[in-house]
Amino acid sequence: MPDIAIAYVSGRGHTRRLAEEIAAELGAQECHVRLIDVEVMFKKDWDALDAADAIVMGAPTYMGSAAAAFKAFMDETGDIWARQGWCDKLAAGFTVATFPGGDKLSTLMQLTVFAAQHGMIWVGQDQIGAPVMKENEGINQSGAWLGLAATSVRDKAQLVSEGDLETARRFARRLAKTATRWTR
Repeated sequence: MPDIAIAYVSGRGHTRRLAEEIAAELGAQECHVRLIDVEVMFKKDWDALDAADAIVMGAPTYMGSAAAAFKAFMDETGDIWARQGWCDKLAAGFTVATFPGGDKLSTLMQLTVFAAQHGMIWVGQDQIGAPVMKENEGINQSGAWLGLAATSVRDKAQLVSEGDLETARRFARRLAKTATRWTR
């Protein structure tokens, strides 16, 4: 059973909604999952990240990059980097922004470079949405391949569109499959 940690920060709940959706699907795929809000971390959270087979990172895109609180978390990993403590773990990322483009790619690139510096193995998005695959209406609406890129919705009860939530579930299934294969 792969051990997957989801380290995230959420400004207004949108990123948390995606993290919870990914976690639920990973659990359904028989993965052990731990959600870690990087703004409220304890030693047990750092230990969970060190023990995880995969770390999935999530941050909202604010002003063209990951939210400052997530960058602070990244900066706190200097000692882990120095000892290459996360080397050869799987890594993946997700983000959400107000606009369909929303410069989300820059956040995913930031997360990818961070993972590469730690010697991690990156898992990207594999879902082809409409208009190429007409039956996948609403899936991967941002057309992002580096990771999961969602667009926030104004309905505070929903936070993220059903298409983006389904994309998150599919992304989680890919992560579970990859982590299971990687940890054999």
